[in-house]
Amino acid sequence: MDSRKTHTKIDRRGFLHSAAATTAGLTFSPVVFGKISSGKKTDDINVALLGVGEQGQVLISACLKIPGIRIRAVCDIWEAYSRKRISRMLSKYGHEHNTYMDHKEMLDKEKDLDAVIIATPDFWHAEHTVDCLNGSLHVYCETAMSNTIEGAKKMVKAVKKSRKILQIGCQRRSNPRYLHCYEELLKNNKVFGRIVAVSGQWNRIVRGPLGWPQRAALERATLEKYGYESMEKFRNWRWYRGLGGGPVVSRGSHQIDVFNWFLGACPFSIIASGRTSYLDKYTHQWYDTVMAVYEYETVSGPVSACYQILSHNRSDGYFEKFMGDRGTLTISQAEYLTKINPELMNSKYEDWAWYIKEGRLRGPEEMMHGIDELTIPQLIKKLTVAETPPGRRLLELSLPVKMNKPYHQPHLENFFDTIRGKTTLNCPAEVGYKTAVAVLKVNEAVESGRKLEFKPDEFVV
Repeated sequence: MDSRKTHTKIDRRGFLHSAAATTAGLTFSPVVFGKISSGKKTDDINVALLGVGEQGQVLISACLKIPGIRIRAVCDIWEAYSRKRISRMLSKYGHEHNTYMDHKEMLDKEKDLDAVIIATPDFWHAEHTVDCLNGSLHVYCETAMSNTIEGAKKMVKAVKKSRKILQIGCQRRSNPRYLHCYEELLKNNKVFGRIVAVSGQWNRIVRGPLGWPQRAALERATLEKYGYESMEKFRNWRWYRGLGGGPVVSRGSHQIDVFNWFLGACPFSIIASGRTSYLDKYTHQWYDTVMAVYEYETVSGPVSACYQILSHNRSDGYFEKFMGDRGTLTISQAEYLTKINPELMNSKYEDWAWYIKEGRLRGPEEMMHGIDELTIPQLIKKLTVAETPPGRRLLELSLPVKMNKPYHQPHLENFFDTIRGKTTLNCPAEVGYKTAVAVLKVNEAVESGRKLEFKPDEFVV
């Protein structure tokens, strides 16, 4: 018998499989998968894209900027318009791949995939995610998690059963500006004091329904097979019940998730009003205008949170605002909308000085010159706007944290690095589920016309 030590070989997929398991705190027996192509690194990740409409194209563009990602398959039912276009782009960038219409065929034939990015319409998210997880693949699923609570529950259960990872696409959780504000400004009441009120909005102008080249129209049999009654509903699925979850589910999933995250809590009640006040109510089944009020109970006390969506006016764009007794944070993916307003009426507010002196907040360049040499009283005086009722206030200040990548790239990087075992997910299935419960309840509140309460066990699967 050979007394020399034997060594177990593990290929790329085996490495990624065990790395992700270790990160998730799970135990796997060593598994060896197919051979890796020559010249490829062990931690390269083979990815499929399921759904290549507008959002899918945004995600794939971000993936092309991330090293070590190999797009190996593309799946979409619209060959003439979406699938061919994205396939040409991938070929241009040197990604050898196959294309499919049906995701089950893709899962059956592609044996060397590690992960799938899902950017299909909301009503497909649950089935697509569950099938991919059951196919032993890691999944990145765009928000909204699902257009139903039942679908979101199935996704969480599938994660637990498969022992794979599922990242929900609440990309603000990986945005360095949001991470900075949470860790440095809000967590443990560091800067803004006790948060008492929160507001958020996504105001926009919605044009007429999306059209399509007549020569590229899908056959009726294909449309019906995949859940659409017509090309109009296929192209404008967000506005139809049973296909999309409504504007708060679509847009608010991102922002109400920030409410939950920054407050460290889930809401205990919701009241909402929604109506179709601008768009054609016969072609848009979901309301176009909605205003909702959540109530939270946090470790620091009660918080009221207001959220609105308009579809006819984009005044002030989209942001989330956190108002504490020592200041206000307005934060957005759009840098120009992010700002800080200190509240000097609170005598403790000189605590801002250390943060300003470290260069973590910026004001007008001429005002910030030489601040390192100032005492705290001098600094406060230098940055104070002329006193007006009801009291003094500091100049509007901005953050030094820059976001120089596409909005979705850091969240995708977090997903891929978790697969490699280097970190943990910023928005795992259990977190995404809590947001899904919070936003889907808005639709119920609108229909009922009364205040609804959440039970704590509603947020847990």
